[in-house]
Amino acid sequence: MQLNFDFFNKWVKDKLGIQLDAYKEKQMQRRIANIMESCGVNTLEAYSKLLERDPVAKQEFLEHITINVTEFYRNRDLFDTFEKNLVTLNRNFPRLKIWSAACSIGAEPYTLAMILQKNKIQTAKIVATDIDRTILQRAKTAVYKNSDIKNIPISDRNEYFNQLSTDEFALKDGIKRQVLFKKHDLLKDRYEDKCHAIVCRNVTIYFKNDARDEVYQKFSDSLVPGGILFTGATETINFSENFGLKKIDSFIYQKM
Repeated sequence: MQLNFDFFNKWVKDKLGIQLDAYKEKQMQRRIANIMESCGVNTLEAYSKLLERDPVAKQEFLEHITINVTEFYRNRDLFDTFEKNLVTLNRNFPRLKIWSAACSIGAEPYTLAMILQKNKIQTAKIVATDIDRTILQRAKTAVYKNSDIKNIPISDRNEYFNQLSTDEFALKDGIKRQVLFKKHDLLKDRYEDKCHAIVCRNVTIYFKNDARDEVYQKFSDSLVPGGILFTGATETINFSENFGLKKIDSFIYQKM
């Protein structure tokens, strides 16, 4: 099946405001072909018409192309290392601003909120952003399954969650209130500023090199000197000094 991705990339940018051509081509085209097949359409022209007239299909497309694989304390050992660095950072910056970029269903920023509470860091602000409004609404609702919270000890589950059913847990309001959610596109929107820590994990691996490097530079610009960037377990920033960053721990970089 020969698909006209040049047409579709332009259509998605014009109509949905998403820059598909910044993502790695083969991965993105495979994802689009898969969801087209599930919808029973054979051309991207026909698929674009379906997305225009069917809001459900449009939302399924947005959720399919954005990366929403997440869980609380994903890669727990790395989060433990980040927690130590965050506590150290708080000694130098009593009023922390933390940005959780591409936050998906909220597991990551809420993990940060729990870390702050456990370490009695009370003067901190967490901003969490994502490109998908529907995902952000799920994050605000903050109801999770066992698979989402599998890395949280039972004692912490009891402290921070109310169990709704065998496989549903609602985050308590005390943690929910610590996070401010906003819509944001890493590829085109203005970045947060004066951040002391930025958490963006397992996202840039899907970007082409130029787009990835631009994101890293903008993250660096968003940090105060001495601030830290926490990346995913597959995201090593090569030549980090080119972005004004230095590696200080596993997948943690500090603005020089």
